[in-house]
Amino acid sequence: MNTFARRLLAPFLFLMTAGYAALALAQALPGGPAQPVLTTPHVRAELVAYAPQGVAPGQPLWVGLQIQHQPEWHTYWKNAGDSGLPTEMHWTLPPGIDAGDIDWPVPHKIPVGSLANYGYEGTVLLPVPLTVSPDYRPAPLARSLPVRLQASWLVCRLECIPEEGTFTLDIPLNGSLALSADAFQAAFDARPAPLPDAGAVTVEGDRLQVRLGGLPAEAQGRMLEFFPETGELIRNAAVSGRDWTQSWQGATWTASVPLDPQRAVSPSSLPLVVALAEPRTGEVPRAWRVDAPISGTWPGPAAARAQVSPALQAALAENSAAGGPVAGAPVPTTMPLADASFALALAGALIGGLLLNLMPCVFPVLAIKVLGIARQAQDHHGHRRAALAYSGGVVLSLLALGAAMLALRAAGAQLGWGFQLQSPAVVAALAALFTLIGLNLAGVFGVGRLAPDAVLNLQARRPLVNDFLSGVLAVVVASPCTAPFMGASLGLAVTLPSAQALLLFAVLGLGLALPYLLAGFVPALARALPRPGPWMETLQRLLAFPMFATVAWLVWVLGQQAGIDGAGALLALLVCLAALVWAFSLAGRARLIIGGAVAAITLAVAGAIGGNIVREAPAAAVASADARWQPWSEGRVAELAAQGRPVFVDFTAAWCVTCQYNKKTVLSDPEVLAEFDAKRVVTLRADWTRRDPAITAALAALGRSGVPVYALHMPGQAPRIMSEILSKNELSAALARL
Repeated sequence: MNTFARRLLAPFLFLMTAGYAALALAQALPGGPAQPVLTTPHVRAELVAYAPQGVAPGQPLWVGLQIQHQPEWHTYWKNAGDSGLPTEMHWTLPPGIDAGDIDWPVPHKIPVGSLANYGYEGTVLLPVPLTVSPDYRPAPLARSLPVRLQASWLVCRLECIPEEGTFTLDIPLNGSLALSADAFQAAFDARPAPLPDAGAVTVEGDRLQVRLGGLPAEAQGRMLEFFPETGELIRNAAVSGRDWTQSWQGATWTASVPLDPQRAVSPSSLPLVVALAEPRTGEVPRAWRVDAPISGTWPGPAAARAQVSPALQAALAENSAAGGPVAGAPVPTTMPLADASFALALAGALIGGLLLNLMPCVFPVLAIKVLGIARQAQDHHGHRRAALAYSGGVVLSLLALGAAMLALRAAGAQLGWGFQLQSPAVVAALAALFTLIGLNLAGVFGVGRLAPDAVLNLQARRPLVNDFLSGVLAVVVASPCTAPFMGASLGLAVTLPSAQALLLFAVLGLGLALPYLLAGFVPALARALPRPGPWMETLQRLLAFPMFATVAWLVWVLGQQAGIDGAGALLALLVCLAALVWAFSLAGRARLIIGGAVAAITLAVAGAIGGNIVREAPAAAVASADARWQPWSEGRVAELAAQGRPVFVDFTAAWCVTCQYNKKTVLSDPEVLAEFDAKRVVTLRADWTRRDPAITAALAALGRSGVPVYALHMPGQAPRIMSEILSKNELSAALARL
């Protein structure tokens, strides 16, 4: 029987790992591929158009970004209020097509403690008019107008998350496009109508006196909401009837509005919107806009915005120098490290890579490589070459993965170690790869029955290709695991200049490859292994079961990402894959007949249900049997800190094997849970199974770039970070300090 290295077909590994990398990079790019719809855990954003008369000069043509918010989440108006940022749109259009400004619908006030913002909840459409000039000339044979939008928005609940996306849409040049007519009409109805009377605003002391005439009869005598388009001017959180007053003098509406004590502007005019405060049942909400001139004398120069006091600035600097994180401070970009500190970081990376071999992700691959050594115990020269090829595959793969992660982070993506496994497509590709390896080890198929002669001849001439690709495989399967010392090193890597960061990844790879490298260059280690014999056949079959166990785990991970339909679709396609490789390992006509039938069935199954694999299920709240673990958010941590409560945060992911081990052992231990209760510690869980920029930012603030991370927040102190392999004694000692 051939050795595993010769049985594991090099093109299988090359194509699967190349596809795996391509899928990971495509999923990680900010905003992903351009499309009309983008879904995040917080919003669903879609580029829509309204062209009832097609694309022609003088005809109505509108585009817009429709945002559907998850419950309790909101985005912002053109004046966001006391905090927040308005949605921004940047258009790419052919010559002769011009985009206007956003035709903002009327917002509503969103109280946030002692502050107030202006924004939108539920579903909102932000329409933008397009003007077609007489000079517009479509490209030859073009049948549609290509529209490309780069949009960014800030979506908030208690915490705020910046998001962005690239959208494309083709609008037919001829004919009508009115699928979104109702949505645009609702947006047109919700926009403020211009008032014929310009009104007047007078500055009197620390208040603005507003007078508006020309309001329609339906508004007269009713309470109105007041929305200034100029920010940092009034007290946005002022309550009508208490802090600001309004009244009607015949057909003229007057209001007295308090200025912001930290007013930052002194404009000569004030564009503002007033809207019916309480529309009657069945009444369409109405609003009106005016750009009113301002008269009077402003009360002294505009106050500077609040600054951090010198004492607080000194305290923050001292805390930062001591290594403690500063809440809300930006994560440093790149900063060179001193020689001694960098040497310690390299040592940590080397030890972390070495310990990674003991993780359940990597151990089966290492066992297979050791099996190869035992088969060729007397070929010392071959051992050394194979060890170098394997090590080269490990180091170069980690360098490529590290370079991709650093490049994508520099481009704005929020990524960390294991980012590729946040993609359902990558998880499915890994499951297929491990299924093939398991079937090969179990003897279901061999390379000799499937591969063309040219490929087999290439394997015979270039056996080191298999060793190199098995090193690539080791990195692929290592990504779900984090060993001790790795977390700090990888967290540091993303803050270093590229050269130092990549050197850290290279040393991590050297540590991962070190056991096999030593086995190749120290003959005594190879001689210590049992002599080749029937036991090797048995062990090879046995090693198929860890591969199948890995497939079962990957299906479970996909179920967390794509739901039960996605997991079921993957299982069905894996069964088809197994039948396919078995059928094509047959001989004669049976191979063609059975293989062709199975291939047709596989294509039909993939077409029918394959899309379920990459269709992410709605994010679900983290829960446990006793509801002990609450969903994490920055706002929740801040709220508990204000109450003086200690908080323990478990940064985890379904695809992280180390996380699951800690969760089922230490974090489920009754004594540990009793200690949490005795110290009144609130336990939060930050689930990073799918991409979440807020969790990525929180990890970066803690000096980490992957999971697991365990942080104990104690009142008045910097967070205490636990080791990746959590121990009961370590956690108990930390809790004892509370």
